[in-house]
Amino acid sequence: MKRLLSLFFISLTFLTANSQQASFKEDSLQLRKIYNHALLEGKSYEWLDHLSNKIGGRLSGSLNAQQAVDYTKAELEKIGLDKVWLQPVMVPKWTRGAREFSYLQTAPGETRDLNITALGGSVSTPEGGTKAQVIEVQGLEDLAELGREKIEGKIVFYNRPMQPELIHTFEAYGGCVDQRYSGAEEAAKYGAVGVIVRSLSLKQDDYPHTGSMSYGDTPVSKRIPAAAISTNDADYVSGMLKISPDLKLYFKLNSEQHEDVLSYNVIGEITGSEYPDEIMVVGGHLDSWDLGDGAHDDGAGVVQSMEVLRLFKEMGYQPKRTIRVVLFMNEENGLRGGNEYAKRAREKGENHIFALESDSGGFTPRGFSFDADEAQFAQIRSWQPLFKPYLIHYFELGGSGADIGPLKEGDMVLAGLRPDSQRYFDHHHAATDTFEHVNKRELELGAATMTSLIYLVDKYGIKQINTQSQQKF
Repeated sequence: MKRLLSLFFISLTFLTANSQQASFKEDSLQLRKIYNHALLEGKSYEWLDHLSNKIGGRLSGSLNAQQAVDYTKAELEKIGLDKVWLQPVMVPKWTRGAREFSYLQTAPGETRDLNITALGGSVSTPEGGTKAQVIEVQGLEDLAELGREKIEGKIVFYNRPMQPELIHTFEAYGGCVDQRYSGAEEAAKYGAVGVIVRSLSLKQDDYPHTGSMSYGDTPVSKRIPAAAISTNDADYVSGMLKISPDLKLYFKLNSEQHEDVLSYNVIGEITGSEYPDEIMVVGGHLDSWDLGDGAHDDGAGVVQSMEVLRLFKEMGYQPKRTIRVVLFMNEENGLRGGNEYAKRAREKGENHIFALESDSGGFTPRGFSFDADEAQFAQIRSWQPLFKPYLIHYFELGGSGADIGPLKEGDMVLAGLRPDSQRYFDHHHAATDTFEHVNKRELELGAATMTSLIYLVDKYGIKQINTQSQQKF
């Protein structure tokens, strides 16, 4: 009897090993087909060319943003998806107005022009501009130490740089973004008349980087203008203040906040053949800032997400689960699109099991980050060897994406595509975020990588999802 049991377990182990080996080989071949198709017959670069060069910057609530909605909806319809639709969402509308102007008065009658740009959501300066003495700080925490006596009536200059020694540049970004986002709100409490913020970039150049900012609950009458200054000029101003602490800076902004306007999330889907009620989302945000054409942030994520569904259709792959592309509106200055999509999904009782976002630029893909529990991550990490031939090794817990974040509920898994980020903040929210800085091959590799992960999730499901149709890997 013991001999029979031993033979049984040996046979079972042999069969299991053979089955796993067969599955690995099948999946390897499928991923190879995906990469081949994306690199040989990709559409993402062509789509991005149109978004960037025919439409341009897509500031939330603008005519360009609406043109992008119309264009991507039409292109998704051409793919032959089972369903394509627009999801209405009210979004903020802010306009920059005439080009900003600034100078540092270096001596009586002598000035040096500075490269600045209004932060998104900033109020304008008075009609004649704002001119005042500058006080340099390294962060919000310095304000309380200085107090109202040293800040009132002055322009606060936030000059804490991104830390270049940090390999993960998003960590460096996170270490100083509070200056941009809350700098004006906090400085206003001490009587400042304006703020200038060092651009969040690791590159030394003359291009200022815009981005969202907030006044919190500051009354409209107490709000002060806020602008970003280029890294080169930030260093110049800082150096001059060390020589002459009483120097004055002038800046003129012409921005304006308008009433909310109607816009849309663009959505398309392939309905699952076996488990249509299990929904997987892949997406990026359709809006961008207005200084460049938003090629990296986030035109790349938009076209890569569209390409996932196109590749499946072109290859004749019929997913078991419903795969939905969502092109979110208003990530940059409000997250209205992401919040609206999550709200509607809950109202309809939809069962989202997985979401993947691309919003870190169109550079060479390195892997993914995941918001998952340990068992789910163990399952996902078992797929890592399949990506090794493509030099995709980064599979880590921690973070996903802003637009899919509101969807998180229960055992749902979120993921973010992680490209090489070393050059991302050279272009982020700046006039240099343009089409010529996106490499076609890198963009297509990212689309193929996303498609491959979606394929594996579709085939095997996700552990611990409490549905009758769940399959274990």
